[in-house]
Amino acid sequence: MALRRFPDPRLTGIGAGLFAALTMFLLACVDQLLFDGSEIVYGLLFLPVSALTALWVRPADLVTAPIIVPIAFAVGVIPVAGGTGGFGGQAMAVVTALAVQAGWLYGGTLIAGLIATVRKIRQMRERQRHVLKAERAERAERTERTERTERAERTERAERTGRAARRPRA
Repeated sequence: MALRRFPDPRLTGIGAGLFAALTMFLLACVDQLLFDGSEIVYGLLFLPVSALTALWVRPADLVTAPIIVPIAFAVGVIPVAGGTGGFGGQAMAVVTALAVQAGWLYGGTLIAGLIATVRKIRQMRERQRHVLKAERAERAERTERTERTERAERTERAERTGRAARRPRA
């Protein structure tokens, strides 16, 4: 019952990427303000964002989910990385943060990949069921048409035979 009230958006690949990147960036800013850039808090927040991204991407773009979430992680790590000394220092801090937090990155990517895989398998099964149902319906219709045709031919033959038997011979 609670799942029915849960939002069910269907985001394109780009939309899901923007959602994940913006969400991670905003969560990283909140993490920086409230928890002084805690890596554990950032990593823990990344996991549900990964899951939601994989759940909310539309079926046609499922393959993008495991690609999007590591990019979102990298975008979001910028505020919590720390770095000083200009662009070079900031870049080194981001690279270091990505290396140190690789476990969280792999975990979130794995979650997104598993969810996307399960959704794709369910989609393929549903499509297969639909195809089988259509084939069964077509076969049944063909069988019904054949039976009607055979019945009509038998009736016609019987009528012809009956007419031939009733004709007077001269």
